[in-house]
Amino acid sequence: MGRVLSWDEAARWRDGERAGGRRVVLTNGVFDLVHAGHVDLLERARGLGDVLVVALNTDASTRRLKGEARPILPEGDRARVLAALAAVDVVVLFDEDTPEALIRRLVPDVLVKGADYEMGAIAGREAVEQAGGQVVRLPLVEGRSTSAIVEDIVRRYRGVAKDA
Repeated sequence: MGRVLSWDEAARWRDGERAGGRRVVLTNGVFDLVHAGHVDLLERARGLGDVLVVALNTDASTRRLKGEARPILPEGDRARVLAALAAVDVVVLFDEDTPEALIRRLVPDVLVKGADYEMGAIAGREAVEQAGGQVVRLPLVEGRSTSAIVEDIVRRYRGVAKDA
């Protein structure tokens, strides 16, 4: 089971992993309502190295990115759920609009994003590549998204009694 670490703790942890010859992979996102698409991405990301760091948007960062209705789950809950997944070794929260500063701090061996991101739009890409690492875009599971889940819940439960 993974741990939720501060930036300093994560940097020390990364140093230890690298000293042990392990390849560090990092991905990032909001991970609001964790679903099969998220799990698939996390498992495939982990398969690109030995350990996986998930950089998680804080609540404030999520609101700026997704709007005032998000996140649905608070950052502490989202971090705890991610840390409990077998594929995830470390969760680190970031409050900025992008994880650029955190990626520059941790400089993973592999940076992973979903294929919905263009290579040039991936925050931290240049820092990782300049350090000799690689940036990988992974295909997403079709039809799996938090927005689609939210829309489905609203559609299904609109007008349904609260105690039903």
